[in-house]
Amino acid sequence: MPIDRPDDDDSGKAQRFRDAALPYLDDAYTLARYLLRDAADAEDAVQECYLRALKHFDSYRGPAMKPWLFAILRNVCRAEFARRAGSPTAALDELPEESGSTPLWNEPQETPEGQMLREHDASAIRQMVAALAEPFRETFVLREIHNLSYREIADIVAAPVGTVMSRLARARAMLRSAWAAAEEQQT
Repeated sequence: MPIDRPDDDDSGKAQRFRDAALPYLDDAYTLARYLLRDAADAEDAVQECYLRALKHFDSYRGPAMKPWLFAILRNVCRAEFARRAGSPTAALDELPEESGSTPLWNEPQETPEGQMLREHDASAIRQMVAALAEPFRETFVLREIHNLSYREIADIVAAPVGTVMSRLARARAMLRSAWAAAEEQQT
C-alpha cells in the first residue's frame, strides 16, 4: 500500500499558487494602500489576503485570479477598518514616491520646472482620490489603477454592475469638480 505524501501535494499546491497569485502582489499592495492609507497596515492586509487565498486555493474556480484576490483583500481591509475605527490614518504626503516607475528611455528628459509641476499634480490627484468617500475611492482605484472590468469590480464589491458604473461616474465627477476648484484657487 503506497504511503500518501501530503508534503508533495502541499508543495505542488504552493507552487501553483505562487505561479497564479504572485504576479498580482504589487497590485494588491497598491489597492491596500489606497484602502487603508497606511503602509504597514497595507503590508499586513496583503499578507493576510495571500494566506487566506492559499488556504482556499483548492476551492478557487474563478475565471481570473486578480479579482478573486482583490475580493479577499477587500474583506481583509474592511475587517481592518472595523478594528481600528476612529484611529487616525497616515497622510498621503507620507507615501513614498515611486522612482523609476517610467523607464527613462520612453520619456524625454524633463526640465526641473516640469518635474516639479508633474509631482505637484500627482500629489494633488492622490489627495483628491484619497478624499473620495470609500465606495467611490474603491471603485475608482479598481477601475482606473488596476484596469478591472465593471463585471470584475461588481464581483469584488458584491454590487450590481449598474451600481459600479454609477459609483465610477460619480467619482470621476467629484474628481473633476475638485480639480476645477483647486485650479480656481491657484488663479
